[in-house]
Formats: sequence, C-alpha cells, structure tokens
Amino acid sequence: MRVLPSLAAFGLAAVAALGLAGCTSTVDLDPAEAANDPQCAEITSHLPDTLSGQPRRWTDAQATGAWGEPTRVLLTCGVEPPGPTTLRCQSVAGVDWIVDDSDAPRFRITTFGRTPAVEIYLDTTADEDGNGASSRDVLDALSPIVSVLPVDGECLDRAEATPAP
Repeated sequence: MRVLPSLAAFGLAAVAALGLAGCTSTVDLDPAEAANDPQCAEITSHLPDTLSGQPRRWTDAQATGAWGEPTRVLLTCGVEPPGPTTLRCQSVAGVDWIVDDSDAPRFRITTFGRTPAVEIYLDTTADEDGNGASSRDVLDALSPIVSVLPVDGECLDRAEATPAP
C-alpha cells in the first residue's frame, strides 16, 4: 500500500507560499510534474474568481490556482495520482477526494481515481475578521470543474476493499 507523502513536507512548501502570499500580489508556487497535461489547462481555465469568499490570486506556476489574502486555498493540477490509502475519502459531485487532516485546520485534499490528479491545500483557520476557507464551499465549487478529468478508479467503502496480503 502506497501512502501519500507527509503533509508536513507538503505543508512546509505551502506555508512558505502562504507566508509570501500575504506580502505580494503573485503567489509563488512550483508546478506539478504533469502540469503541462492538456486536462490541467482545461481545469485552470475554468477556476472561479472567488472561492469560499476568497478572491483569486495570480500564481507564477502552470496549472495552479490560489485564493485569499492571505492565501487560504492553493490548487495544483498534475500531481501524481495517489494509490490505495486508509485516509478518509469524500465524494462531492461525483468526484472522489482523499482528505489528509493530519495538520488540521490545514488540509491536503487530493482527487482519487482521476488522472492527472488535482491537489488542494486548504487553510480553514479564521483570521481576526473571522474569514477562513470552508472545505465544503471549496469542494462544492471545484468538484464540477475537476469532474472533466478522466476517471480511472474510485474510493471504496472499507467493507468493499480487498485486504492486502
């Protein structure tokens, strides 16, 4: 069973981007390995101007998106599709998402059974004005956009899963 990379490792890059994002109009991100996949262009060309009440920000990497000032949501298309995992899976508008909540209230949410995969780093921490990103709002808005990606798998209920030998 392959496990997703640690959220701590991902979080360091995302936190750095989040920290930089508060001081500049462009969010500094690295593109995913498969960012040049034409399906990612389809996704990023349909990203909303606002997401969970957060305004969209410019990014400097292909197939990415960012929202909020400071940044609350980061999206990267073209990440490696995750393999089997014991992390919680949530289906929204026909799209399965794996939710890594090990760094809550910051979450890494990755499509499952879609290639290329899309990964969202979501910070639900409320600022002094009570503004934060809602995971429900984010997934409700992005799932229909991501649903154009080809399906090559789906999450299974634990009772349906075949145990590893």
